[in-house]
Amino acid sequence: MTPLGQMLLEEITPVVMVLSTPSVEESCLKNGLSFLQMLTPFSSFNDIDVPVRTASDQPYRLHKFKLRLFYASDVKQPDLMVAREKLKQVITESGEKMFSELCSDVPEMNLELASSEDKNTPSWFQFLNKELVRMASFSDHEAFDHPVACLLAVSSKDEQPINRFADLFSATKLPSLLNDGAMDPKILKHYLLVHDNQDGPADRASKILTDMRSTFGTSDCLLLCINSSLDAPLKHQDNPWASYITDASPSQDVRFFLNNDDINEIRDLIQDLSSKHIIPNMEQKIRVLNQQVSATRKGFKNQIKNLWWRKGKEDGADSLNGPTYNYNSIESQIRVLGDYAFMLRDYDLALSNYRLISTDYKIDKAWKRYAGVQEMMGLTYFMLDQSRKEAEYCMENAFNTYLKLGSLGQQNATRCGLWWIEMLKARDQYNEAAAVYFRICGEDILHSAVMLEQASYCYLSKPSMLRKYGFHLVLSGEQYKKCEQIKHAIRTYRSALSVFRGTTWSYINDHVHFHIGQWYASLGMYGVAVKHMAEILSCSHQSKTTQELFLSDFLQIVEKTGQTFEVTKLQLPVINMSSLKVIFEDYRTYGSPSAANTREGLWRSLEEEMIPSFSAAKTNWLELQSKLISKKNSQSNVCVTGEAVKVNIEFKNPLQISIPISGVTLVCKYSASADEVRSDENESSVQSDNLVDHFRNVSSDNSSFLVSEVDFLLGGGETTMIQLSVTPRAEGTLEILGVRWKLSGTIIGFHNFELSHTKKNILKGRRKAKNLPNEKFKFMVIKSIPKLEGLIQPLPVKAYAGDLRQLVLELRNPSECAVKNLKMKISHPRFLIIGNQENMKSEFPSCLTKKTDSIQSYAHPNIMSDTVFLFPDGTSVQGETPFLWPLWFRAAVPGDISLYMSIYYEMGDVSSVIRYRTLRLHYNVQVLPSLDVSFKISPSQLRLQEFLVRLDVVNKTTSESFQVCQLSSVGPHWEISLLQPPDTIFPSQSLMAGQAISCFFILQKSRMDNISTLPIRNDVRLVSQNSEDLVYDINSTPLINFHHNERSQQEVSYEGDLNTVDFILISRPLRSNNNPGASDPPNIMSHHACHFSTASTGPISWLVDGPQTLLHDFSTSFCEINLKMHLYNSSGATVFVHIDTLDSASNGGRMNSTNTVQSATPDQAGWHDITPVSELKGTSNVPDTQPGKAISLESVSPYIWSGSSSTNLHIDPVSVAEIPLQICVFSPGTYDLSNYVLNWKLPSDGQGNSDQTRQHSGKCQGYKYYITVLQST
Repeated sequence: MTPLGQMLLEEITPVVMVLSTPSVEESCLKNGLSFLQMLTPFSSFNDIDVPVRTASDQPYRLHKFKLRLFYASDVKQPDLMVAREKLKQVITESGEKMFSELCSDVPEMNLELASSEDKNTPSWFQFLNKELVRMASFSDHEAFDHPVACLLAVSSKDEQPINRFADLFSATKLPSLLNDGAMDPKILKHYLLVHDNQDGPADRASKILTDMRSTFGTSDCLLLCINSSLDAPLKHQDNPWASYITDASPSQDVRFFLNNDDINEIRDLIQDLSSKHIIPNMEQKIRVLNQQVSATRKGFKNQIKNLWWRKGKEDGADSLNGPTYNYNSIESQIRVLGDYAFMLRDYDLALSNYRLISTDYKIDKAWKRYAGVQEMMGLTYFMLDQSRKEAEYCMENAFNTYLKLGSLGQQNATRCGLWWIEMLKARDQYNEAAAVYFRICGEDILHSAVMLEQASYCYLSKPSMLRKYGFHLVLSGEQYKKCEQIKHAIRTYRSALSVFRGTTWSYINDHVHFHIGQWYASLGMYGVAVKHMAEILSCSHQSKTTQELFLSDFLQIVEKTGQTFEVTKLQLPVINMSSLKVIFEDYRTYGSPSAANTREGLWRSLEEEMIPSFSAAKTNWLELQSKLISKKNSQSNVCVTGEAVKVNIEFKNPLQISIPISGVTLVCKYSASADEVRSDENESSVQSDNLVDHFRNVSSDNSSFLVSEVDFLLGGGETTMIQLSVTPRAEGTLEILGVRWKLSGTIIGFHNFELSHTKKNILKGRRKAKNLPNEKFKFMVIKSIPKLEGLIQPLPVKAYAGDLRQLVLELRNPSECAVKNLKMKISHPRFLIIGNQENMKSEFPSCLTKKTDSIQSYAHPNIMSDTVFLFPDGTSVQGETPFLWPLWFRAAVPGDISLYMSIYYEMGDVSSVIRYRTLRLHYNVQVLPSLDVSFKISPSQLRLQEFLVRLDVVNKTTSESFQVCQLSSVGPHWEISLLQPPDTIFPSQSLMAGQAISCFFILQKSRMDNISTLPIRNDVRLVSQNSEDLVYDINSTPLINFHHNERSQQEVSYEGDLNTVDFILISRPLRSNNNPGASDPPNIMSHHACHFSTASTGPISWLVDGPQTLLHDFSTSFCEINLKMHLYNSSGATVFVHIDTLDSASNGGRMNSTNTVQSATPDQAGWHDITPVSELKGTSNVPDTQPGKAISLESVSPYIWSGSSSTNLHIDPVSVAEIPLQICVFSPGTYDLSNYVLNWKLPSDGQGNSDQTRQHSGKCQGYKYYITVLQST
């Protein structure tokens, strides 16, 4: 049966009015019960079998039945003020009970349990709803609360008991329903004589019973004997009165003077009263009323008569109370008929009468009676399980009609709403049920709070709507708070918190935590209040005013505790665990914080050539470590006694207000080596319930380690990285557990790093999980070993591109134990190279100048590779004496440059766990643009292997001036010279900021036979001759070393080009005139330009050589002139060359088809190998002229190429060739001999993988060459 069906069987049942004398009550009170309480447990029958026949001839049987017993004084409408106070007391007591059962932690929301509304609803709601339903009882418009019978009880001790029965049913003692005519006073009466066996034998009672039967009738009089246990009270195993008496409980042992015979007699009495008197009496009344109603209201004639009689009532004015109906009116009789039929479960008969009377009440505008009939129609539809739509319509209509009556119908509206809700729940319409709860809230705040809470549980049914569940709980909690039900408010808010926790609903989450904290504080429970207030401290989404409110209230609650409060996982400030970094030094040591923050992969790639191989390390380091380190600590990190372990932690202030943070330290745990035999149980992770005590204990014992302490002020929205350190003082095991800090000087926060993982141990076939501390925070502390300290000075933080400086690497070893076998490697040899020890004695930059009395050497310099640098044998560092070694720095290119250097060294003490260490240095240098240098090379038309070089220099700075000192060509193969004096190029001897300048130089090949005998002019001074500056030797260290690195870095046009030249431009910054007293370090700047090719038109360069002017007598003959063409192959491969000479008149300077290289055979086309001419003799390929075609004189050219018109030859790599040329001049004049074309082609490599950027063939037009021929006299 549904909950609503069960409720209706309990609440809409026949009422029996009880009248008793004081003597009867006195006898019953011997058992701690009133007369009504003694009878009540036996008024409900679950196994009765009574046949019932109402209006129809077909009988049916009742198996469950219940009587409701009330004293005559209680048969009236309840006093609302008293009822509300009783409800408030019930709510308050339930709040006290449930609050005491709450745990300190907010329960997790179990979705499986949440899907059941019944499992989450508090049990006291059922009792409360019943009380709310009973607040609308004994109304004059409803008959199911009218008594159907009256039980009069008189004691055998009473004087004149027959008269006492008459006195009990006097008008003064009857309820108003009987006296006012709302119900028929002729009700069934049953006379009961109660005899207390403790007062004596039942002889007098039997005599009185005989008189009663002669007076009131035999069937209506009964005798009840109680308190038959004369010696001692009986102890009953089952207490039938426990559920009806608030003082008793099912488990409580209650002693009674009622024995089993008395109890059975009471049970039989009530059962006989129900089955033999009340039910038959109700059947008879139903049949009588049904006949009357049928005679007066049923049938077409009666319906027309009723409508005619009620005509005009619809136009009357509305009245809240409506017309009054006495008990003998037809309307009242129909209502009684319907209610009696409902109580005897003849729902069809009840429904037909409810329908019949509903229209009458509506026409009469008896709205309260109309609503009551609509309410019973809805319930009848539900019990018949018919027409859900009609049932809901009737309940909706009844509910709205009650609400229109205002305060007169408020209690009935609440009852109607509760029944409607149960009807919806029975049909799984929980959302609609929640809406009805919301509608019956009313104006009473406490009533609204209870209804809103009940509405929230409707949203836990499937499909669950957790957000609405939490939202209605918050609304309910607000109402509880308004009516001072703080504990209920906390309970509802805590239930809502289980929904909002872990979601993105930040504002409502803050609201819930804040109010729970305030309410707990108002109850004096400051510990729980602080815990909830701490959850909202990091409310970055809130306004500044709200943040100040949260923080101030939080601090006020902490102050009320009178002590320094300690909170784990304090959210202010916020600790970014992703930024957490542990920095410790085992065999890896760091010279600066930036070196420690560099990723490990970069250092490993730099050190892989220095650190011993795995096989060597296995015997020296890993094998020794396995002997000295226990198996338990084999996976731990290693740190050294006296060397700090540092932890970088990022603290963030999510608020817009500043917060002071003080006493920030690491929480560590130390254990000596002898404690390593502790059991695994003692090493398990710290549980959350004793985390604060554990942190307090481990942080108080710091004799074996030293921790740093930091204080700082975090501004609004500020994020800062704090470095904390712990320095072990003795060997053993060190574990970092978390961090501790103090907020605003009043509250201490702990944050456990909680980076633990679960390690599964399989023991005897069972799998056991055990949480072990994260190895990232666990260290094995070994004895002190040497540690190198190093720095590079004076390395600039900012430098201009090209800046060249001499630096010094300074190493110190504070330990008395020496280190040896030093190695070093640098990440960027383009910027930093290692010098020689003798460089320490030389003065910079004079050590780079050329010596005037020395002969320049052009041997290839000893360029140090970028591999490992080994310090000289016997080098050791010990004590306070620093070890110095020279370095060279050059700012190669603009940008932010990171330089990395690693120094490897070995311990002198072979017994140490760590046999070697590395010192890692890291520096950042910002290189600014200085001079932009570019070159352009053009071949000379006057001489072979001579070129014109254009130098463009632009000062890219905004404020600095530079002096360009020297331009040098690198190597012995080139000579360079000026076209203009330096004073003409740089009149001001400097290049100002933003200034650009261009100048030209002559570049020519050196004679190969003079390289070793004559000095090479590959340096050009660009300052005045009277300057004191000397020429810098570009072949000296470190210039030639940096140039070697630049050549490997700068782009090469294509491989195999031997005709390239490199340039080095030397400059220096001018000292500032604004501060002449400042002593700027002497420095120079070198700018390197590499791989400039002189072969601008290909690998072949040529020159036509011959007379410029000559005399000839043309009257005698034409003039023959002999010329020579010099060709130079600058490439490293043999080049095929084809030259075509073109007559100016016949071709007009245009190239025809005969200008292409002819094939050796008619079938071949394109370029191919042709056997070179022997002895450089050309072969003529001019085609024969066709006979019979005359040539006009006007078409004859003033000169013609009389030699070979087409010449093919191969030129060996880096060699010169000459070919003879001849022209015939027919008249005086000046002639341009550039009408020839030179084709060249490089051979293929034969593998098909030639460089795509390299040009393999080309065609060049001849140079301008003028010759003048004069007529001789």
